Amino acid sequence: MTGLKAALSIVFAIGIAACTTTTSGYQPQHYSPQPAIDMLEALSADALQGRGVGTEGSAAARVMIIDRLEALGVSAVGESYEHPFKYGPFRNPQTGEDAVPDKDGINVIAMIPGMLTGGPSMVVTAHYDHLGVREGEIYNGTDDNASGVVGALALAEHFSNTPPQHDVYFVFFDAEEDGFGGARDFISNPPLPLETVALNLNFDMVSRGDNGILWASGTHHWPDMVARVDAVAATAPVSVERGYDTGDGRDDWTMLSDHAVFFRAGIPHIYFGVEDHPDYHRPSDDFENVDQEWFLKSVDTLAMMAEAMDADLGEILTMRRAANAD
Repeated sequence: MTGLKAALSIVFAIGIAACTTTTSGYQPQHYSPQPAIDMLEALSADALQGRGVGTEGSAAARVMIIDRLEALGVSAVGESYEHPFKYGPFRNPQTGEDAVPDKDGINVIAMIPGMLTGGPSMVVTAHYDHLGVREGEIYNGTDDNASGVVGALALAEHFSNTPPQHDVYFVFFDAEEDGFGGARDFISNPPLPLETVALNLNFDMVSRGDNGILWASGTHHWPDMVARVDAVAATAPVSVERGYDTGDGRDDWTMLSDHAVFFRAGIPHIYFGVEDHPDYHRPSDDFENVDQEWFLKSVDTLAMMAEAMDADLGEILTMRRAANAD
């Protein structure tokens, strides 16, 4: 059994098995907790074999994401939710240019229209791929990045019930772990006018609050976003701190996830994630290591942030245009 049939078989098997009961007493204000916990467990189950690019586990993950979007009534962008692309290495060390594409990936793209038409838009992103199987061990990638996918889907649930003021695009990137392949294709072949994009919210590793902190990275580059982030943080159910957008190496997250390509394109971004933990990029990044209550609170915080940014999106787009004109 190969291809989509095998992927659907995996999804069916996980659908029967994924019946974990939420162990948290926390009740999110913006989305349903049980589907979020079930999806987090299902996306990072051994059966998906680490969601490596081009694998049956990757196809199964896409089926799960699309099924949830359809259940929420969130429309595809274009003729299909799936947007195939080709990609190569992020940069050619000699020329500084992206290399000739020679690999294949598939993004999933959906959109909820805003009540105000013809204005700015917001792009919410999370990558669904992970490291696959290496030396016989499965890298399930619960935190990195099944968690961000669930966060984006929870936000889709919120905005499907409470329509946003502006158009909100939900993009589930493939090949983040292989040089941001899906994100680079999105910017190179955008399904919407990039000049209307006011903000990218990127969710990557949002379930492991081992030190209790959810970081908002990017405000150093866009100082006008500081007050907006801090206003939400004041009442958020988890501790939100700003940082990791200056310094060297892994002290600066600006170029370490899909938001990097938005940054290169002059589009404001805020990256939400946690610090590296002992299970980062290891086979032990598994569902059972997640504090479900903290995760549910983290996702609620993401929804609060997105709602606040949507309300100010016109001003944020003006800020972007002024900054890029300098």
